[in-house]
Amino acid sequence: MSRSLCVRFSALACFAAFVTSCGGNPPPPLKHRELAGTAARENAAAAPSPAPVRVGAIPLTPPPPVVGESAIVVDVESGRVLYAKNADQRRAVASTQKIITALCVLDAGNLDKVVTISASDGACEPTKLGLKAGETYTRRELLKVLMVKSANDVGRALARDVGGSQEAFAAMMNRKCAALGMRNSHFKNPHGLTEPDQFSTARDMAIAASVAYRSPIIRSFAATKAFTFRFNDGRTRLLENTNKVLKTLPYCDGMKTGTTNASGRCLISSGSLNGRSVIAVVLKSNTPNIWSDSSKLLRWSLERPQS
Repeated sequence: MSRSLCVRFSALACFAAFVTSCGGNPPPPLKHRELAGTAARENAAAAPSPAPVRVGAIPLTPPPPVVGESAIVVDVESGRVLYAKNADQRRAVASTQKIITALCVLDAGNLDKVVTISASDGACEPTKLGLKAGETYTRRELLKVLMVKSANDVGRALARDVGGSQEAFAAMMNRKCAALGMRNSHFKNPHGLTEPDQFSTARDMAIAASVAYRSPIIRSFAATKAFTFRFNDGRTRLLENTNKVLKTLPYCDGMKTGTTNASGRCLISSGSLNGRSVIAVVLKSNTPNIWSDSSKLLRWSLERPQS
């Protein structure tokens, strides 16, 4: 794929809350850029070339076809879009929006604060940890479960604790999106179960994922293949990461799965190889193809020669 088929995210902008939550000084988040002809160039990038393109003597393979209806691949460091397919089409993104939930929890700080579980936290389906009213866990413990197992009751518990209510936390999520430049996103809950007027895009979710990737805490949790969670009563449960690419592609190091009837199968995956890191977002794929869609995009973007 030639350079003219790649477009960039807009200029990077700093925001203090994220720097504070990460405990360091990471590069600022990626934002949109208004460019004439962006959609046309990205649609062209999504269509595989009939033969490899050459830059000098180095062959560059065309991007692979993917089943997912929306997709984007972004270089984390430069913000360059390497591939895009319907990247600005609004759609349900299911539990991938828990990345925004995690960012809002980090913004609140004090991850060692104890959260007391309420009976209302369990008012959701279908994936739950099975928390009981009166149990206590730290925000840190719950955030790890959120990223690894994608438990919806955990999302509700964190939202209530941080925001005061589910509605107030959703407002926090939308303010976070605005601050990051996610112009085509609107969230109404912390877990991603389908609601009217709740949506995002592949491009917006790539922005959120790129910010989350710079957080050592989120990155560590998203890369966790499995861990044992201990309940207050001493029971333990092995929680395995819902992201199967973590176990099949050695350099995959995150990030978040999602699935509902409305969203189809979704996966935001991240990977690092030979000094390069990318985010690959695939939305509205299906069960037979979601893992291969994401693996193909990671392999294509990280294993090819650097252009």
